[in-house]
Amino acid sequence: MREEIIKKKKSSNYFRCAALGILLAAILKIFAFDFFRVKGLSMSPKIQDDQIIFVNKLAYGLVNPFTAEIFLRWKNPQEDDIILYLYENSWVIKRCVAIEGAPLEYFEDSEYNLIVGDKKISLSSIQFHKMRLSEKIPSGYVLAIGDNYALSYDSRNYGFVPAKNVVGKVMIK
Repeated sequence: MREEIIKKKKSSNYFRCAALGILLAAILKIFAFDFFRVKGLSMSPKIQDDQIIFVNKLAYGLVNPFTAEIFLRWKNPQEDDIILYLYENSWVIKRCVAIEGAPLEYFEDSEYNLIVGDKKISLSSIQFHKMRLSEKIPSGYVLAIGDNYALSYDSRNYGFVPAKNVVGKVMIK
C-alpha cells in the first residue's frame, strides 16, 4: 500500500514537471525567442533560402502576442540590425538600413539610386518616383531593405516600417 502511494506521488511529480516545462517553453516562445525557416533569397548571401534563424523577441521590448506589436518598448531597432516584422500577415526579415530622422538622397542618372549614409541602394523607376518625396525617415519608422536588392520586396515597395511593428532581432553568426 505504501509503495503504491509513493509510486502515485512520483508519477504525479513527473506529470507536474512535464506540464511546467511545456508551459515554460510556450511562454518563452511567445515572449522571448523563436525560430523561423527563411523562404526566399532577399537576404542572401547573409541568410540563405531554407535557413533556420533564431529571433530574439526581447531585443526591443515585450511583444503583445495577439497583435504582433511591442506594447512595452525599451529599445528601438538600430541601423544594420536584421529585424523581424509583420507585413500583410507574413513574417518579414530585412535589414534596418536607416532609422527615424536619417536623411535620404536620391540620384537619377543612367539608373535610379537612394543614398542613405554610406549605402547606395538601387531603385526601380517606380520605387524612385514613389520614395523621392521623402527627404528623411519619418519619426517612429525605419527603412527596412533586403540585402539582395534585385530579389527583395521591401520598404522600397511598400514604404517605411513602423518601429512599433518590429518585434524581434535576428541573431545569426
